[in-house]
Amino acid sequence: MAELKQYHSQIIRLGLLSDNNAMGRVIKFCALSESGNLSYALKVFDTIPHPDAFIYNTIIRGYLQSQFTTSCILFYAQMLQDSVTPNNFTFPPVIRACCVDNAVEEGKQVHAHVIKFGFGSDGFSQNNLIHMYVNFQCLDEAKRVFDKMCRADAVAWTTLISGFSQWGYVDEAFQVFQSMPEKNSAVWNAIIAAHVQSNRFHEAFTLFDRMRSEGVMLDKFVAASMLSACTGLGALEQGKWIHSHIEKSGIEVDSKLATTIIDMYCKCGCLDKALEAFNEFPSKGISSWNCMIGGLAMHGKGEAAIELFKDMERAAVTPDYVTFVNVLSACAHSGLVEEGRHYFHYMTEVYSIEPGMEHFGCMVDLLGRAGMLVEARKLISEMPMSPDVGVLGALLGACRIHGNIELGEEIGKNVIELEPHNSGRYVLLANMYANAGRWDDVANVRKLMNDRGVKKAPGFSVIEMEGAVNEFIAGGRGHPEAKEIYAKVNEMLDSIRSIGYVADSGGLVHDIYDEERENLLHHHSEKLAIAFGLLKSRSGETLRITKNLRMCKDCHEASKLISKVYDREIIVRDRNRFHHFKAGKCSCNDYW
Repeated sequence: MAELKQYHSQIIRLGLLSDNNAMGRVIKFCALSESGNLSYALKVFDTIPHPDAFIYNTIIRGYLQSQFTTSCILFYAQMLQDSVTPNNFTFPPVIRACCVDNAVEEGKQVHAHVIKFGFGSDGFSQNNLIHMYVNFQCLDEAKRVFDKMCRADAVAWTTLISGFSQWGYVDEAFQVFQSMPEKNSAVWNAIIAAHVQSNRFHEAFTLFDRMRSEGVMLDKFVAASMLSACTGLGALEQGKWIHSHIEKSGIEVDSKLATTIIDMYCKCGCLDKALEAFNEFPSKGISSWNCMIGGLAMHGKGEAAIELFKDMERAAVTPDYVTFVNVLSACAHSGLVEEGRHYFHYMTEVYSIEPGMEHFGCMVDLLGRAGMLVEARKLISEMPMSPDVGVLGALLGACRIHGNIELGEEIGKNVIELEPHNSGRYVLLANMYANAGRWDDVANVRKLMNDRGVKKAPGFSVIEMEGAVNEFIAGGRGHPEAKEIYAKVNEMLDSIRSIGYVADSGGLVHDIYDEERENLLHHHSEKLAIAFGLLKSRSGETLRITKNLRMCKDCHEASKLISKVYDREIIVRDRNRFHHFKAGKCSCNDYW
């Protein structure tokens, strides 16, 4: 700026204040350069007798670049008042300012000006208008702009597809995608990411196979989306293939992709590969450290997670809010009460990170599972904010574990009102009542669910075998090998009964007949998945299963015994954590 001011003084001495070309260059440096000064640009602007569209556009861009979006819109209005005609470079930054500022009415007026001044067919303005209307959730208007384009470019197609999916209209996004004549990797990534973000993983895999068959190269963006799909389904073999392809193709592995690879291995139950990948990446960002600590946490490796956190400090990487959520989660999953207390205070004392809702939730979970219900409730009462459903849900789960019906009833009713459409909350309270023999209260909870139209989420489990992902639901017989699978389930149950297995129906509502209750337990989705895995794998191979709900007590006990009888390691990822069953024991030490 000091050098710029010297040139500016020379321009003044030469009498070039009215020369828009010379003054425009001064303003461009001040308004847009990283070394510039927007305030100085505005002072210079005020000295120019008749600024042209280029100078107005530069100030508009400067306001947008500095995130003064309202000033950006107002300066455009001043441009019109000063009778300076906008050009095709004026509208894109003004439209983006309306988008960022969520200025819906102003955005529509600017759209009218685009047409009025003859730029209705300008591609840059049209693309920005599509993005603006998507941001406003005005998808019909976005589609109308798109349909009026003479020749939509890849940016327009991608923006519209991503826009529909952003607001949950994945099928509409797919229709737009289907109508695109030539599809590049950016558009493929947009539609695959849309399905992944909506948990439509099977369809994402179908699209990925189609993309490859059409000869489109895998890039780092599609790779990241597909690794997330593998994570969602627990498809380890397909995840390994994508990781291998990334390495062979020389695809750049940035911090985001590295984290996605680590996350995939962690959540597909392959902790060794996750650690191997983590250690191989030369430069690790904070997200990679957080992901690996969180992975160790969910696998019940609390001590290892804490040791990795210490390695992070030794590597001079400053932990953040998420780091301590994962450290406290590691303590909660492993029952490390004293360590949890230490790090809960350590984060504030050493790093000045004030505990947030997630940190309190981890502490309540830790204390509650350890049976310290009074201390957990005291901590909730001392929170600087009102507890959310996650914090109260952790205490409710602890009440279930320790059979505290009085406190559980109080917390359960609060949780149901905070999250009235979550069926799991009702089921948990109903089962607590059932365990206490309070059948009238069970009936009342069920009636409340019916009155509110709440349906119990169906449980399902998936297992990847021979490169294909197989999904099972409790009692389902839709699999082509259902007859063999159910025969294997019966064989499994006979085998574990011989070493003491007795069905535990504590996780089911008790107002059904014992025989029916036992049949329901025997055909839970994870038992079907384990049976299928035993049928399709070689002796000694590890079985990896992903379940969408929390594993029930009976399936947990049965899995321990199956691992012993069949001499297999069985890894189950449920909604809360990983369970490594081996030689009749579980890595959670029955602490889940």
